[in-house]
Amino acid sequence: MARIADRIENPPGDGAVSGRLVFCGTPIGNLGDVSERLGATLSDADMIFAEDTRRTAKLLSVLGVSKPMQSFFAGNQNLRLGQLRERLERGETVAVVTDAGMPTVSDPGAEAVAVARQTGAEIDVIPGPSAVTASLAISGFNGDRFVFEGFLPRKQSERRRRLDGMVGEERTIIVFATPHRLLDDFSDLTGALGSGRAVCVARELTKLHQQLWWGTLSEAEDYWSDDRVRGEFTLIIEGEPPIEPSVQMAQTEVERLIGEGESPSSAIRQVAKATGVSRRQLYETVIRHPTGHDSRSTHRDP
Repeated sequence: MARIADRIENPPGDGAVSGRLVFCGTPIGNLGDVSERLGATLSDADMIFAEDTRRTAKLLSVLGVSKPMQSFFAGNQNLRLGQLRERLERGETVAVVTDAGMPTVSDPGAEAVAVARQTGAEIDVIPGPSAVTASLAISGFNGDRFVFEGFLPRKQSERRRRLDGMVGEERTIIVFATPHRLLDDFSDLTGALGSGRAVCVARELTKLHQQLWWGTLSEAEDYWSDDRVRGEFTLIIEGEPPIEPSVQMAQTEVERLIGEGESPSSAIRQVAKATGVSRRQLYETVIRHPTGHDSRSTHRDP
């Protein structure tokens, strides 16, 4: 039903032959995670756009598939998008793969979808392993809500803006890291989020030398010394605990407003909305059990 809806929404032009664009999730390390559907899709493709054709050639060899390939990465995507359009307009099937995981996740791909929609091509996906969700699952941190930050920018101004945006983030944060930038990443994350923030480091997921490590960001700086920094890393950082509203501070603010002439019910209503402390709790502490101002027994329950 979803494919029918897509075709209705993005119909090809009169007389046009609809091609097919397929995003293919590939193993993130262990080739045993290859699905039969992935093998069949790559075997049926007319062309494979790969992040690194040499790495994809190894995957195809395992699958016993021989297909023409072209590189498709951030540096040449503009050139490839024109070639993609031509192939889709001819009715060909083009499979897009990355070195590991799902295309468009820290890799180009969104523009390819736009080209496919413009040509009226069918768009499909072959789900596969993901370092993002796999690392989140084994981290032990809250998986109900999370934010994926990809790789931290290299340019310092962009890097600072990204780190500033993480401050106060209550969702679990997932970051990719390369070996030669890992220690700098830990240092900057510690500076932005605090030395005591809990982190899980997943190294070489699904591979022979898979390693999981838990600690704080400051401990991670000490543990992951240069001789340990090898392989591919995913950092899962616990979100900042929500700030519990201070009843005492809220009570003081209510008393201040009352002292300035605000009615108790109005003061409680304003402070409850601003702080998150319940009106009932403020009524109990300020009106029924006052600490400073002269409350009246005739005050109504807000």
